[in-house]
Amino acid sequence: MKSIRSQGRCTATEQLTKFEIEPFLASIAARHRDRDSIVFVCIGSDRSSGDSLGPLIGSMLRERGWKQVIGTLQQPCDAHAVEQAVQAVPKEATVIAIDACLGKPASIGRFLVAEGPLQPGKAIGRRLPPIGQFSIAGVVNANGPKAYWMLQTTSLYQVMRMARDAVDAIEAAWSTEKEQGKAHDNEWKIPLV
Repeated sequence: MKSIRSQGRCTATEQLTKFEIEPFLASIAARHRDRDSIVFVCIGSDRSSGDSLGPLIGSMLRERGWKQVIGTLQQPCDAHAVEQAVQAVPKEATVIAIDACLGKPASIGRFLVAEGPLQPGKAIGRRLPPIGQFSIAGVVNANGPKAYWMLQTTSLYQVMRMARDAVDAIEAAWSTEKEQGKAHDNEWKIPLV
């Protein structure tokens, strides 16, 4: 990975588009093939367009059959629920934390990924416990002096597009890994005659 750099109020290793996060996710999928061992902690609120990225992704993941998802539109994992979420995750689980963040105007619509925990609430100055072995932060709007206001006035269209892109990349990473695993399994099977 590239060196760590600060992006607005987000710090991560790279700024990536949908197609560029697929290799990051594929590297996780290669090490953690069992979808059921992955826990997505999708942080955010359904009451703010910018902060709804996490719950939107969580809801879409559930719709696509992912079993272990914390944080959906129906049950958001907002600032009040993050501490409970950290405690609820089994110690042996592989946690991918997802949240929205603010960054430079040129970075809007891109993703920041890191092998390491996510620090939720950083954009609005909240101190919440870090979460995840892997993290994805979506830059939903530009960083400014009034972070909370910037999240409130974020384009819902932009956030929904980013949520779909992230879920498509997640699906692609694990379906590719699944297909490779099946192909590998088939190589070793001897047909019965």
